[in-house]
Amino acid sequence: MMRAYVALGSNLGDSKQHVLEAIEALAALPGTQVMARSRIYRTPPWGKLDQPDFLNAVVALETALEPPALLDALLSIERAAGRERNGERWGPRTLDLDLLHVAGKTVNTERLTLPHPHIADRAFVLLPLHDVAPELDIPGQGKVVDLLQNVDVQGCNAL
Repeated sequence: MMRAYVALGSNLGDSKQHVLEAIEALAALPGTQVMARSRIYRTPPWGKLDQPDFLNAVVALETALEPPALLDALLSIERAAGRERNGERWGPRTLDLDLLHVAGKTVNTERLTLPHPHIADRAFVLLPLHDVAPELDIPGQGKVVDLLQNVDVQGCNAL
């Protein structure tokens, strides 16, 4: 079993429901258990600013799934929630699931980079990640509690 951290986000449709249903779907994955979940945060869009605010959360999982299989499962959950990957980056979406970190695993392939290379830049990831693992040390980036001190959290609010 491995500890994995997954970020969840949504800004289309019933975003809160999309996030909650995704957490249930993660808990239903084979060999997987949700160990902790953050509060849900309302956050301003990142990257592409002319879109609705997002709802974001993070879950900590214990899973037997290796990172590529876990990524496939995340993409399947996104599709089931109506997510269409049309090549647009940072645009509006019903559901976005990002594999942030898997303890003891470093991956650098075309499909997946672990740990996620932009954790340290994003308040919408660090705030909920801090809820579940403030002392988590992200290899090459630092501890979540320290990284959070270096991002702008203005406009980010727990629901």
